Amino acid sequence: MKTHLIAVMSGALFGLGLAISQMVNPDKVLAFLDIFGTWDPSLLLVIGSATGFTMISFRWVLKLKQPLFADTFRLPTKTDIDCKLIIGAALFGIGWGLAGYCPGPGIAALTLGNLEPVVFVVCLIIGSSVARLLSNKNKI
Repeated sequence: MKTHLIAVMSGALFGLGLAISQMVNPDKVLAFLDIFGTWDPSLLLVIGSATGFTMISFRWVLKLKQPLFADTFRLPTKTDIDCKLIIGAALFGIGWGLAGYCPGPGIAALTLGNLEPVVFVVCLIIGSSVARLLSNKNKI
C-alpha cells in the first residue's frame, strides 16, 4: 500500500510539473519544436532544469545501497543500440512532432477535459498493444 501511495504522489507531482511548465499544451510544444518558424525556446528551461536535477540527484541516489522504497535498484542492463531502438525513437519523435504530446504530458492532459489527449492516449494504448503483439509474435 505504501508503494502505491508513493507512486500516486510521484505521478501527481510529475503531472503538476508538466502542467506548470505547459508541457501539456501541444501548441507550446510544437512551437518549441518549430526551430525554423515561430520557435519558442522557453521549454529549454524545463529541459535544463530536469537535466541538471537528474545529473546531481542520480550521483547521490546511485551511491545508496538500495532505493528508499524498494529492495533493489532496477536499472537497465541493455546498452547496445539496435534497429528496434532507432525505429522506436524515430516513431516517438515523429509522433511528438505531429501531435504535440508524448506519453507523460498526454496522460497529464487528460485532466484538462479536452478530446485531443483522449484520442492521443487511446491511440497510444492501441499502438503499444500492437507493438507488443508483433514483438511477441516475432519471438516464436
